[in-house]
Amino acid sequence: MLVYPSSIDLSDHTLRYLAGRLTSRRQEIGTRWRRLAPERQALLALARLRCGDTYAQLAARFGVGIATVFRSIGEAVDVLAAPAPSPVEAMKAIRMKAFVILDGTLLPIGRIAAGTPYYSGKHKRHGMNIQAPTDPFGRLLRVSPALPGATHDLTAARGHGIVDALAEAGVKFRADKAYQGAGRPVRMPFRGRRLKRWQRRHNSSHAKILPRALGFARAGGGPILGEQAMAPLKGRRLLRKLRCSTNRITDDVKAVLVLHHAST
Repeated sequence: MLVYPSSIDLSDHTLRYLAGRLTSRRQEIGTRWRRLAPERQALLALARLRCGDTYAQLAARFGVGIATVFRSIGEAVDVLAAPAPSPVEAMKAIRMKAFVILDGTLLPIGRIAAGTPYYSGKHKRHGMNIQAPTDPFGRLLRVSPALPGATHDLTAARGHGIVDALAEAGVKFRADKAYQGAGRPVRMPFRGRRLKRWQRRHNSSHAKILPRALGFARAGGGPILGEQAMAPLKGRRLLRKLRCSTNRITDDVKAVLVLHHAST
């Protein structure tokens, strides 16, 4: 088997951050010896979270067994996911904003035996649905637990209690047409072809700030404020097509969010 080096487009600060958390974790549980030092374990986990390398590839590059890779990455992801913002913490930050933007996205997964609940008719593929409220500048405030891809965005937002929490706090939020029926205080574009002039103006101003999928641009070529909201998630090759248990996807997404916040 040939082994070759690979680079990861992450800063040394990110590596030190994760290595420090792993060191604290080992001291907490009283670990005496590990096959990998904290820095090597952190590098291993970052290679997985950033590049989406398989366990076999990582085992060959780091000179360890696949079981060691599996355990090391699982521990690192758990350590990273632990400080992810909780619903209460996220609401404290949201109350300080003039408004928030609510958007959902589908994280593609491989086809599995119980495929029907995970198949999104909108995207024509299997995946997991996550909801992500962001601030007016497109900064992710929190990511929700992942639900099967067949779940509608509005159903997912209500199931996570996001809509009720925003309404109770009196926070205005903007969303796309997928959240039609959410009620006040949501602001959405008007639907239909024969719209009045003021409705078209509303839709135009709404589209300038509504987050879109990475790479989408509004008519006219200008950038959309907040269009990069999902970039921290969709920029990770791991999340472009997940090949792990659906039970682990929520922690993987939380780990990616914490790494993004730690590097900004």
